[in-house]
Amino acid sequence: MRPVTPAAEIDTFNGDPNFMTSLARGLAVLQAFDLRTRSLTVSQVSQATGIPRAAARRCLYTLQKLGYVAEEHAHYSLRPKVLTLGFAHLSSRPLSAAAQPILDRCRDRLHESCSLAVLDGGEVYYQARAETTRIMSIALYVGTRLPAYCTSMGRVLLAHLSPADLEHYLERTVLHPRTARTITSTDKLRQILHSVRRNDYAVTDQELEIGLRSIAVPVHDRKGEVVAAINCGTQAARTPLRELTQVFLPELRAAAAELSHAA
Repeated sequence: MRPVTPAAEIDTFNGDPNFMTSLARGLAVLQAFDLRTRSLTVSQVSQATGIPRAAARRCLYTLQKLGYVAEEHAHYSLRPKVLTLGFAHLSSRPLSAAAQPILDRCRDRLHESCSLAVLDGGEVYYQARAETTRIMSIALYVGTRLPAYCTSMGRVLLAHLSPADLEHYLERTVLHPRTARTITSTDKLRQILHSVRRNDYAVTDQELEIGLRSIAVPVHDRKGEVVAAINCGTQAARTPLRELTQVFLPELRAAAAELSHAA
């Protein structure tokens, strides 16, 4: 299964007179940067997005002139100004604001970091977080994006998609092995998601990063629809799997129920 590049998605709008290809390419270039690739060359951006090299260079040049990226020795990186693109959205989300004190209390009771995320474009998008000590090699913060297929929050959110939307996701997503434990079989993932939907929680054991275990539950709105997920992550060396369901799960479900009143 080949990944669908941003360029291929953009090409599907060819012929639409109202679609601005240059804007779409600029946004795709911004999204090429992540926690593992904070500095990119023009060629790397072109490869990551599928956008022709000349067009990628013009996008980066424009973004640099506008103050969204910086260039040093032919390598580009994001500048703080990019945060302004998402700040208005985050600050206007009542769910994010309501989640923070709930996550703080959950963290204090479990003594582990807790987060709230939504599903966006096949990734989990962190909207609130209460952190203790850092347990991953990468930093997690509001605005972080991680693949949905190998994260507990992602699996909760995928499990509650409509059958058509889930199949669309599975058709377009390459299940890259983040660790030796990562599930990379589409059929196996489909079975896991069926179990997650039935049990109303998801556990991942060192699939995103070795040493990290996580458990997540859905957050429902007042109509009963799943709008987000809450999780708690812990170190595998100190937390047995059974403790996730015996101790962490009741606390997360209580937090999710409290937050659902604000959704």
